[in-house]
Amino acid sequence: MIRKAFVMQLHPGQESTYVERHSPIWPELESTLKDHGVSNYSIFLHPETLQLFGYAEIEDEAQWNAIAQTRVCREWWSHMSDLMETNPDNSPVSTELNETFHMD
Repeated sequence: MIRKAFVMQLHPGQESTYVERHSPIWPELESTLKDHGVSNYSIFLHPETLQLFGYAEIEDEAQWNAIAQTRVCREWWSHMSDLMETNPDNSPVSTELNETFHMD
């Protein structure tokens, strides 16, 4: 199991809409994530900076990267693009974080 952590940036005033769109996420997106080896996936919001901190446990980097090529992922990105900083392809601007400490 590989632990992934990353940050994204929410636009001001979009907090409640972001939460609503994840409550729940689309069932097809959830099954795609699971089918690609993702488990224990959480996103946290910093209330002052509006940074979104994502954490996921994955089985394989190639499977994780392949999610971006799925139709449902690209549709989700488009659905969420008005709420957060995005790249030209609508993917969230995301900075991967390096693990510096872990305790089981």
